[in-house]
Amino acid sequence: MGRRIPQEKKFVSGLEIIDIAEEGKGVAKQDNLVYFIERAVPGDVVDVELMRKKKSFVEGKVTSVVKPSEYRVDPFCEHFGVCGGCKWQHMSYEAQLKFKEQYVGNQLSRIGKVDVSGMEPILGSEGTKYYRNKLEFTFSNKRWLTDLDEVQPGDSMDALGFHVPGRFDKILAIDHCYLQQDPSNAIRNEVFEFAQANGISFYDLKFHEGALRNLIIRTSSTGEVMVIVVFAYPEEGQVELLMSFIQERFPDLTSLLYIINQKRNDTIFDQEIEVYAGRDFIYEEMEGLKFKVGPKSFYQTNSLQAYELYKITREFADLKGDELVYDLYTGAGTIANFVAKSAREVVGVEYVPTAIEDAKINSAINEIANTKFYAGDMKDVLTAEFVAEHGKPDVVITDPPRAGMHADVVNRILEMESDRVVYVSCNAATQARDLDMLQEKYTVERIKPVDMFPHTQHVENVVLLKLKK
Repeated sequence: MGRRIPQEKKFVSGLEIIDIAEEGKGVAKQDNLVYFIERAVPGDVVDVELMRKKKSFVEGKVTSVVKPSEYRVDPFCEHFGVCGGCKWQHMSYEAQLKFKEQYVGNQLSRIGKVDVSGMEPILGSEGTKYYRNKLEFTFSNKRWLTDLDEVQPGDSMDALGFHVPGRFDKILAIDHCYLQQDPSNAIRNEVFEFAQANGISFYDLKFHEGALRNLIIRTSSTGEVMVIVVFAYPEEGQVELLMSFIQERFPDLTSLLYIINQKRNDTIFDQEIEVYAGRDFIYEEMEGLKFKVGPKSFYQTNSLQAYELYKITREFADLKGDELVYDLYTGAGTIANFVAKSAREVVGVEYVPTAIEDAKINSAINEIANTKFYAGDMKDVLTAEFVAEHGKPDVVITDPPRAGMHADVVNRILEMESDRVVYVSCNAATQARDLDMLQEKYTVERIKPVDMFPHTQHVENVVLLKLKK
């Protein structure tokens, strides 16, 4: 644990920000200490309030900008700095891309010992606002109060919005969110107002009581909309009251669902879904392919940029039509189905059984007959026996979670000696670790970062590896 900065050392003036850290904080160095400063931009000169000191670094926040960086811009969202999302709004989008590309290169060269001199320029997102297709909001009876809030005794403390970073029990009330297209903001705000006006209680995250718990909104590039209301302990008639209001107020919804979740956590994967109106899914579309997206389905949250990411993945795979492809960590089979028409057969493997069922359904919807999907822990499924049964793949596509691939999976890829491996990653550090091991038998041929999440520090990266001859 770090210790609080003593009162007499609480402020530092004139710190020059020289870099940006993975978590989006500005980096400064002074008197043999490294400073990580919230809301600081490389090139800034800032005065800083020091919050916490650890062995080799200090954390702080900007109190004033003495000299603004050329990259600094005015944030467009009123919730910036309090809300936990969009932490890079104070930096121009061109600068965001520059530092994301720089981060990928640093991780791959430092951890993976990869030559990044030929790394291709990062692909920016055409849309930098309203690009997410899924948001989850939380109801709470403990609203986070900002410096601008004026609360009188007896005022409601209800909120519908996002968790405040570091506070599980506090929710920041959101007025307008720039992450998801219409009618997302209207649905959230009108549900909030209706619940307040009709005395429907908001969830108490500490004592686990109250009627309304979560509101999940999914949209698609086809224009379809899914709304999921998660209740905890509703009183008699409250479910029907709220759901009928939503249906009447937003009659064009494709899917209107609800859940009664009385667990101590918010996950819905083990919960029963009730259909109030419409279908229990919406359709996403990509290059003529339809993908069925249910309330529990995984689908890349930036639909338009996901298409760009998958096109790059397919390009790197360089399929001629006669290849056997293994798609590891296939999720709902989006990549597998996307590349299937260019391959002889695609074999997808994924840990989550419900995702595999979605993958099979997506193949069936699109009349794709050359895919096979298997559920289970990757290191346990991808065995020598599995490869012997299904054949040695010509191409491996792997898109693991942030933790990267298990060492057993990396070793299996090395044993299979496929001609090409396309590694898609949302975490350049763990990707670099895996690349370091894969370079025993492979050379890194192409590197292409892709920005899926503007105004955040997150970045995807696609790497093509070819077997050494």
